[in-house]
Amino acid sequence: FLPYRRKMLRPSTQRYSVTRPLYSEDTFEDEHAKVYRKHKRLLDHFIQYFTCTSERAKNAAVSLLPIIGWMKIYSIKDWLLNDIVSGVSTGLVAVLQGLAFSLLASISTWYGLYAAFFPVIMYFFLGTSRHISVGSFPILSLMVGAVVTRLVPDEGPPANITAFEGLTKDEQRILVSASLTFLVGLFQLGMGLLQVGFIVMYLSDTLISGFTTAAAVHILVSQLKFVLGLTVPGFSGPLSIIYTLESVFTQITSTNIHDLVTSIVVMVTVLGIKEINDRFKSKLPVPIPIEVIMTVIACGISYAFNFSENHGVDVVGKIPNTFESPIAPSLQLFQMTAVEAFPIAIVGFAVAFAVAKVYSVKHDYIIDGNQELIAFGASNIFGGAFKSLVASTALSRSAVQESTGGKTQIAGLLSAIIVLVVILGIGFLLEPLPKSLLGAVVIVNLKGMLMQVVTVPYLWKKDRPDCIVWVGTCLAAIFLGLDLGLAVGLGLELLTVVFRTQTFALASFSVFLNLLQIYEPEGVKIFRIPSPIFFANIDFFRDKLKDAVGFNPLRILRKRNKAVKKIKKMIKKGELTLTSEEGNMEDLDKPTDYSDLPIQVNWNTELPANIRVPPVNIHSLILDFSAVSFLDISALKVTLTFDMSFPAYIIEKLRNCKFFDDEIKTSIFFLTIHDAMLFIHESHPPKTVSEKVNETV
Repeated sequence: FLPYRRKMLRPSTQRYSVTRPLYSEDTFEDEHAKVYRKHKRLLDHFIQYFTCTSERAKNAAVSLLPIIGWMKIYSIKDWLLNDIVSGVSTGLVAVLQGLAFSLLASISTWYGLYAAFFPVIMYFFLGTSRHISVGSFPILSLMVGAVVTRLVPDEGPPANITAFEGLTKDEQRILVSASLTFLVGLFQLGMGLLQVGFIVMYLSDTLISGFTTAAAVHILVSQLKFVLGLTVPGFSGPLSIIYTLESVFTQITSTNIHDLVTSIVVMVTVLGIKEINDRFKSKLPVPIPIEVIMTVIACGISYAFNFSENHGVDVVGKIPNTFESPIAPSLQLFQMTAVEAFPIAIVGFAVAFAVAKVYSVKHDYIIDGNQELIAFGASNIFGGAFKSLVASTALSRSAVQESTGGKTQIAGLLSAIIVLVVILGIGFLLEPLPKSLLGAVVIVNLKGMLMQVVTVPYLWKKDRPDCIVWVGTCLAAIFLGLDLGLAVGLGLELLTVVFRTQTFALASFSVFLNLLQIYEPEGVKIFRIPSPIFFANIDFFRDKLKDAVGFNPLRILRKRNKAVKKIKKMIKKGELTLTSEEGNMEDLDKPTDYSDLPIQVNWNTELPANIRVPPVNIHSLILDFSAVSFLDISALKVTLTFDMSFPAYIIEKLRNCKFFDDEIKTSIFFLTIHDAMLFIHESHPPKTVSEKVNETV
């Protein structure tokens, strides 16, 4: 147990003893009145849910159309230029990735451009994230491609589907892809309307890491035929990766040297420039768009030397300069693809929500998981009707949109306009683009996912059940396919939870103290967690803790940092006169750059120039984790943002996981709540009656 302040504790030689009457249940109730909590009946919840007021109607409109919320605070002066720069940069990347990811889906390349246009338009109005870039995602494209090649294989007749009659093979594949996208959208929209956004809690970080690593391996293998210039049929189902590798290696002597050289040059160049972008990102105004530059160069060289006819290089080919007519999905295809559509819907939402959550925390705004499901559901239904690929978000593309200064989804809308210009105006310039370049770009963008394999030794040393989940999910997804692999991962995750809850450590203590809490002292908040902490409840724990203390620490700290910057500016301009005052400032209150501010700030008093920072009414927080029997790696990542206390066997695990550092030390952990309260009283002596009267006056 520990106080809220992060502070070095000095060794204490003080001792205490507790004397109180012997209580039975009856004698305790006689002395202390029991507080009864009123529980709502089902009818009360029903009436409250269907009661309509003007305030609820307004909130419902803002919730359903989040664009209303951020448009009201949009600053044209401060944000518009950033959104324009970000939109143009993201649009160029979206064009290239749209062409590249369509290869994974085994459909014509220009349909990948549709995924960077139609879903973006719908998400602009319905999405709650201001920074993610909506469009195709390699893992989803690969999962779609597995369904496409199963129903319309490269060799042999297609599946017996009435809607296929009179269609070419390419048209049949587009119908499968569009119908699947439409069905994925229906699943996501349904889950959003049913308010089941919490479902992503059951996909732990470990499971997602293992799954995406396996998907990266599948993507890498699928692009070998483009990198080597080979003709490899598409395989689906268990062991499809083995059959693909067998086909590649049996044809390895037929490698097209021009494709291979192009791929190697592109991969080396792009990796090198991306490394420069990462190393000097603080000095570069915008990242160097190396993929776009290499695309322009490759198109020029391919056109000049006629790679397609003279050297047998497979190129993008004809790109229609118009949108194709919308199509109605096939109900028969719905029946044949429902099993694959549901995991695609879950994975697409989980990836997008995880990325959106990162940027929402960084830029201090709220995202709604259920509304995100509705937004992506509507986007995929709209996109599916216009033959788009399944939409989610690509990590690299979202990073471009955010790092180039994007503030809102206006940047996303502008990126869609760039894609529109390419489709309708200059798409013909991309016709000589070698597919080997697209394959190389896809492989380069897998670096982050493939490098997740380095976490396996760490997991094995620190948390073996999580390591088993990672390895089991990864191997199952590689050899059995992504859909079955995800199911295996969920099964392993469930088994680890059952194992941990049935085999727990027993702690014995030789000190028994009074843990009876009749009230919380002024300025102190006591928070007790009565269950294990793991991936499925860690977000719930974090939200409840914030509710208990009554504020968001990160938001308070950022507002204080902004206030300090404003005070510095006022001092520099001579608009603020300093008076010599003494005061204390908690370590947590220190802004990121406090060194050159010649004053101390008392945040509980009125600040100059109408600067407003929400007050913090507590000085100490005691976290009672005596009932926590275990925590997993997902929980450990979150606990790094809090000061926490655990029984001895869990503290030992924290030591093994390198939880403690120069800031969080074992000395801030206490044996009991009573010990923590004694330390708090020593650090923050209770105010006397006269002090309280003086404060009131």
